[in-house]
Amino acid sequence: MKKTLVLGASDNPSRYAYRAVHSLKNHGHEVVPVGIRKGQVAGLDIHTDRPALDDIDTVTLYVGPQNQPTWYDYILSLKPRRIIFNPGTENPELERRAQQQGIRTEEACTLVMLSIGNY
Repeated sequence: MKKTLVLGASDNPSRYAYRAVHSLKNHGHEVVPVGIRKGQVAGLDIHTDRPALDDIDTVTLYVGPQNQPTWYDYILSLKPRRIIFNPGTENPELERRAQQQGIRTEEACTLVMLSIGNY
């Protein structure tokens, strides 16, 4: 299954990132939640640093474009196969930079993709 980093992870059940971590895990994906506050989601610790990781297939974004620039280098250093820009996270600059490095980008909803089987 696809190892996915959820950027903007939260332990708040009303947040879409919270729901995404649960849904990814329920669909059998390995999930790495990264956020700005410590906590747990779906039994996983939320990383508040920038963990060194290998084999990240997908980075799914739940961080608004105004807060993404401090994450650019980290996201791109992971060399994911793709980055999913969930609604409200669309960012032409990061998309361009990722595509220049051969990283596929999608403006889509992780929750919908999982629910219809095209994740």
